[in-house]
Amino acid sequence: MSTLSSKIQDVFNEPGCGKNQGKSDKERKKGCTKQLQPGGAAGGCAFDGAKIALQPITDVAHLVHGPIACEGNSWDNRGAKSSGSRLYRTGFTTDINETDVVFGGEKRLYKSIREIVDKYDPPAVFVYQTCVPAMIGDDIEAVCKAASEKFGKPVVPVNAPGFVGVKNLGNKLAGEALLEHVIGTREPDYTTPYDINIIGEYNLAGELWQVKPLLDELGIRVLACISGDAKYHEVAQSHRARAAMMVCSKAMINVSRKMEERYGIPFFEGSFYGIGDMSDSLREIARLLIERGADAELKDRTEALIAREEARAWAALEPYRERLAGKRVLLITGGVKSWSVVAALQEVGLEIVGTSVKKSTREDKERIKEIMGEEAHMIEDMTPREMYRMLSEARADIMLSGGRSQFVALKAKMPWMDINQERHHAFAGYVGMVEMIRRLDLALHNPIWQQVRTPAPWLAAEASNLRSPDAAQRNPGSSGVTSPDLGTTACIPATA
Repeated sequence: MSTLSSKIQDVFNEPGCGKNQGKSDKERKKGCTKQLQPGGAAGGCAFDGAKIALQPITDVAHLVHGPIACEGNSWDNRGAKSSGSRLYRTGFTTDINETDVVFGGEKRLYKSIREIVDKYDPPAVFVYQTCVPAMIGDDIEAVCKAASEKFGKPVVPVNAPGFVGVKNLGNKLAGEALLEHVIGTREPDYTTPYDINIIGEYNLAGELWQVKPLLDELGIRVLACISGDAKYHEVAQSHRARAAMMVCSKAMINVSRKMEERYGIPFFEGSFYGIGDMSDSLREIARLLIERGADAELKDRTEALIAREEARAWAALEPYRERLAGKRVLLITGGVKSWSVVAALQEVGLEIVGTSVKKSTREDKERIKEIMGEEAHMIEDMTPREMYRMLSEARADIMLSGGRSQFVALKAKMPWMDINQERHHAFAGYVGMVEMIRRLDLALHNPIWQQVRTPAPWLAAEASNLRSPDAAQRNPGSSGVTSPDLGTTACIPATA
């Protein structure tokens, strides 16, 4: 555990993090997040974060060393797509039991690795440490080293047991595993002045595929995407890229910074959401590549492509501008989406009444202020009760969030759209922006909302009777009260 402790301390001391730069040495050592409370690890522990960050490497066998529930709860928790191998969709676990807790689970882990190599012959095996084997002292790094020497394949230990911290810490520990055991271990067959890495992009719903054709048209090669739709050998040779774009700094700032230090790969943080941000990202990629030896004509080709794609996107969005103008959106997300999606929605005239920043860095918050102004309504942590009140009082017309918040909107009888990692629609690039607005328009103007807000037939009949001239004579002991939710009169018997 001493090695793990040193890795965690190294992550907490991350100099590339803007929040860390303003801290004293003593504050920095404490880390940037409070430790988990008992029972608080479900769905958001360090192991979960490590699995999320690495599972999109599609041809690798991802083996979870721990009880079967750890693999069951983390398998397929994101809609990351693959253009090739489907091995990442197979769940592997050692499924340790009570006997392993008493005698140790290292032999079971070694046998599991051997079985995977014999049956599937993957280019590499990633082994994830979980809470139980970490607490009983299983040394997965020693087992992985022995298995790698025996089977002649990379066996990578991902030492991120859930109890060490939250999901974001697990993202960074996964990045440390790549830096230590994978990146730089293989040379590419050839390199070009147009090779880039995309870091912190997971190809959710196939979003990478909405951007990659534009890069291909410009002659820019994605040497490695870490980790969406990635192959093991691509990540291993990613140290030969000329430039890098970081999509989510909160998850993998340590990977970008250390690759710049070790291999001289400059990087910038950008977004593929929204027309303006997409164009800015293409320009910045071209600028960095030209500085690293690409031909100066790349700038002109990039501007020509941007002009063409922006014109197409704005033409496709024009029918929605009048329908969506002035509509109010409540955005419950975090990280890069807390500002990038804001900019995308504002481009078509939508009003953002609030955006959550619980998972956002200081740089994310500064970007929000640049986009929305100093009076931007940034929400640190909104409870379901507050969400419901805001929606039911019609302070927002639609809520964009993850799946766990959808029932609040449905209870308030208000439209909701999935914007988080579980979604099934890709929203990146120019075509993705059009798709996002199309989906939002469908959700807002779906006739189901008018139907669910319509009073039940028996309530409508009672309201009609109360409005008739002799209603008071037929029911003199009743009083009418207007319901704020239904907008009609309900009959409530008077108490004695």
